[in-house]
Amino acid sequence: MNRPEEIGYADELLADGTVHRRYEDGLEEWRRRTSGHPHLVHWHDNRGASGTDELLGDRIIKRSLTDGTVTYARDIGYGRTLWARGEKVLVNRSSFGGRMGVLLAGLGVATLAVTAAQLPPLSMSPEQEEALRQQQAQAQQSSGGGGDSSGSGYSDDGSEGTDGSGSGDGTGDGNDWDAHWDGEGDAWNDDDFG
Repeated sequence: MNRPEEIGYADELLADGTVHRRYEDGLEEWRRRTSGHPHLVHWHDNRGASGTDELLGDRIIKRSLTDGTVTYARDIGYGRTLWARGEKVLVNRSSFGGRMGVLLAGLGVATLAVTAAQLPPLSMSPEQEEALRQQQAQAQQSSGGGGDSSGSGYSDDGSEGTDGSGSGDGTGDGNDWDAHWDGEGDAWNDDDFG
């Protein structure tokens, strides 16, 4: 078992429908969801990097940088997304509001040990990625649709993601990470993708 470095972040939904994500280590990202592809988020940060985050299925997030580098993460629930082969866990502080947040924080859920089964893959073939996309689409259909579909999200309007049960933050069935993405309420409480 491994205890990853924990980095918290909070999302702010902006008036134009994009999300400003602030990490506790000083990194900031601006994220926007892709119309027509609800599982894809475009982002750029304050350090000059940019790319996309895509919720593939089975809680796997694919991050593609503009230089062609690809890395994978896994939403492990309760607003936590595991990156860097288990070395880093991003924790959505936005999703830890109210009584549930107090309870989870009291139990130390954010810093639970990570098991080998939770680790994201090091690499995937295009065929494996497509199989996860199909799995995600089938799960979305069987659950009755539920919004735009998809991480993150987890923020999904890019990197945005999941509901904690799936890219990311919160608790749910992994298919409602973009609940309230239309601007009602706090769209990012259920969106982690990241």
